[in-house]
Amino acid sequence: MTASLEPLTKVSSELQDMLNRAIAREIQVSIQYMWQHVQVRGALGIAVRDKFKETSIVEMKHAEKIAERLWYLGGTPTTKPSPIEVGLNLREFLELDVVAEVEAVEMYKQIVEMAQREGDVTTAHMFREILEEEEEHHDLFTTMLEEL
Repeated sequence: MTASLEPLTKVSSELQDMLNRAIAREIQVSIQYMWQHVQVRGALGIAVRDKFKETSIVEMKHAEKIAERLWYLGGTPTTKPSPIEVGLNLREFLELDVVAEVEAVEMYKQIVEMAQREGDVTTAHMFREILEEEEEHHDLFTTMLEEL
């Protein structure tokens, strides 16, 4: 018996496209948050700068994980981020970050639903875990924004 080089799970091109959109978003925010870490100013900024850096690293790990899954499913991961908006000050940073996290939560819920419909339990499970971290990022950024 010859081993198949095909993935065990077949998914639609629509789901593959959604995974690529998720990768582009993760690359976007990983750069966005890292640049905010670099550019933040003032006493409050110094107090929270490491949170931007930590979150950036988590987002890059998400991009890697999603890319690995997409590659396994037969797709080619994108190298292009979604549009990056850094902002000019801490308030703008956080407002942009809250929007980015809301968009991620909404997109990842759609991916979980689509993966479930297609019988791709692994992708659905993976995005449930990522979704939990994105909600934590949303909570972090909204909490930080409340203090300004």
